[in-house]
Amino acid sequence: MADKIATREAYGKALAEFGAEYENLVVLDADLAAATKTGTFKKAFPDRFFDCGIAENNMIGVAVGLSLTGKIPFASSFAMFAAGRSFEQVRNSIGYPHCNVKIGATHAGITVGEDGATHQCCEDIALMRTIPGMTIINPADAVEARLAVKAAIEYNGPVYLRFGRMAVPVFNGDDYKFEIGKGVKLADGCDVSLIATGIEVEQALLARELLANEGISASVVNIHTIKPLDEELVISEAEKCGAIVTCEEHTVIGGLGAAVAECLSEKRPTPVKRVGVNDTFGRSGPAKELISYFGLDAASIAAKAKEAIALK
Repeated sequence: MADKIATREAYGKALAEFGAEYENLVVLDADLAAATKTGTFKKAFPDRFFDCGIAENNMIGVAVGLSLTGKIPFASSFAMFAAGRSFEQVRNSIGYPHCNVKIGATHAGITVGEDGATHQCCEDIALMRTIPGMTIINPADAVEARLAVKAAIEYNGPVYLRFGRMAVPVFNGDDYKFEIGKGVKLADGCDVSLIATGIEVEQALLARELLANEGISASVVNIHTIKPLDEELVISEAEKCGAIVTCEEHTVIGGLGAAVAECLSEKRPTPVKRVGVNDTFGRSGPAKELISYFGLDAASIAAKAKEAIALK
């Protein structure tokens, strides 16, 4: 895990790359093209880029209209605005008629850092999970982010793509295969399974090393698609390890942890501990320090793993 690239960077590059392959691909932004990195697409295809200004709700409506003419629109903004401010429009204009609109939400989670609680959206996955038919993808690195964009283009239906501001290690290789709804097992173990998404995949891998030093065998699973959840993989991990820890840069309410717990409580009851933001707002500070402050670091995951094992 040498190179570090923010998934928002990979998002912008992927849009420009695939814009040459898909002539019906269009991109919309809400006056944040430099931050969301959609400016890369704008430079390559200025006639297919639409800056809707600081009017996110209107941007969603424009994206819907474009989708109804056969275009594949990517509507981009910060997660706080794309999922939070525009929830009604996403629900009623995209979700209800099941329009082929893709939402590129950047700057998700507490690693927005110094922008503080108002911009640290830790509720977006929970919001999007409630919309029937919405697919939710949360890439863990730049390789996965690029392939997620391509998969979203080829998928017919609404997709919410979640990208981060902070640069994160690239651990997937050029041979990586991405499939919507299929998680990826990164490491095998038998005592506990660390099921992670987004930037927390890196922390889960580091936690595995900490646990190994104590003689605890942990598997690590990357759940890049939170909806639909790869229930088959989750259940198989529960059956093999008998203890689960979910890891996400999101509130523990309604996110990956909730999805996994809901699945297992109905189909394979298993001790589950959740690592995430615990029913609180974010706060301003350096991204790396916030990861530790909110208990999203490897040491916190390892501690939760031992708690989950004790419940077996």
